[in-house]
Amino acid sequence: MLSPVDESERWRGYYAAQAGRVTRPLFDEAMTLFGPAPAGALRQAVDLGCGDGTESLALLARGWRVLAVDKQVEAISLLRAKVLPEHLDRLETRMVGVEDLTLPPCDLVYAGYSLPFTAPEHFAAVWAGLVRALRPGGRFAGQLFGDRDTWTSDPAMTFQSRPRALALLAPLTVEAFREREEDGQAFTGPKHWHIFDVIARRPEA
Repeated sequence: MLSPVDESERWRGYYAAQAGRVTRPLFDEAMTLFGPAPAGALRQAVDLGCGDGTESLALLARGWRVLAVDKQVEAISLLRAKVLPEHLDRLETRMVGVEDLTLPPCDLVYAGYSLPFTAPEHFAAVWAGLVRALRPGGRFAGQLFGDRDTWTSDPAMTFQSRPRALALLAPLTVEAFREREEDGQAFTGPKHWHIFDVIARRPEA
């Protein structure tokens, strides 16, 4: 187990490696599905595991109100340092683990590679709270990790079989569900990725 100092150093290195990246393709796809906001509407997003803040900043630039959540102080500090002053009134940040968070009603929950880091004993409650928080017409966009991913040996993470991933999405209308499996790189080194990219919408009431 990493010490708090080592953990902090690891995340600082990760954020440094992410510097200058563009928004992730799945996020861009979700934004296209939303389209422009209706006149006078102020949409609410939750960025779970906001990391270096790239997607939170993009949401603020599009006029969204954003709750950015991460349990790493480095992530929250990095995001706040990059926010334009005129956007600060639409940004709320919380340094907390997702298992300790009650999500507000929202139009988007974006979880870029973050949900699998929820411990298995908390995942069902976290997912139920996420689905419950989505307003009618709201969307979840993010990744679930499959059961052939290298990191399945980590007991603090949650992985899904394809049938289980689809079962989680049963209350929602699936707009994108793509399974990816490939050898590649993580920040920690080579790994086998098994990922489900998901966009799913809560039906209108």
